[in-house]
Amino acid sequence: MNVPLEITFSLLLMGLAVTAVLVKDFLALTLVLSAYSGVLALVFAMLGAPDVAFTEAVVGAGASTGLLMALLRRVDVRLYATPATVHPGRRSADIRRRILAGVTALALGSLLLYGVLALPPFGSPDALPHTYLSAEYAARTYAETHTPNLVTAVLADYRSFDTLIETAVVLAGAAGCLLILRQVRAPRQVEEH
Repeated sequence: MNVPLEITFSLLLMGLAVTAVLVKDFLALTLVLSAYSGVLALVFAMLGAPDVAFTEAVVGAGASTGLLMALLRRVDVRLYATPATVHPGRRSADIRRRILAGVTALALGSLLLYGVLALPPFGSPDALPHTYLSAEYAARTYAETHTPNLVTAVLADYRSFDTLIETAVVLAGAAGCLLILRQVRAPRQVEEH
């Protein structure tokens, strides 16, 4: 991967993440999250994972954006707006809560970055998945599954229960969104003559 491009996309993702936290308008937040998913799909494609990139583009940037915009049409966002005049004691409690959330997020982010340092370098042939699993899958996949595509064989045959549960989660989420977005019909008024 091109290092300057990798740094550029990483900075762009961080900027979009910070913007998503700071933005107050729900429509702007939806657009920022859609842009984040789009850039993330590009990163996945550059890393050589076109299936993950395609899924991120379709679900993250496409379907999720459409569902969130449809949801914004149905929900009165004014109910969630903070009033301009807030009790001073409540404002200081909100500030303390935000500072605590920020410190917690920074601590968790630092811990995750520390964990990343323990990972092998990207593309290293000495990494454990490359020394054991990849060779096993490549050698035995066609004989055991009769599927010429290695990724399909891993997802549909070797990890079929995991894939089934992931699919069930996605379908349950879609069903929940459809239930939220379905149009509630008002009962018909009986016309009196």
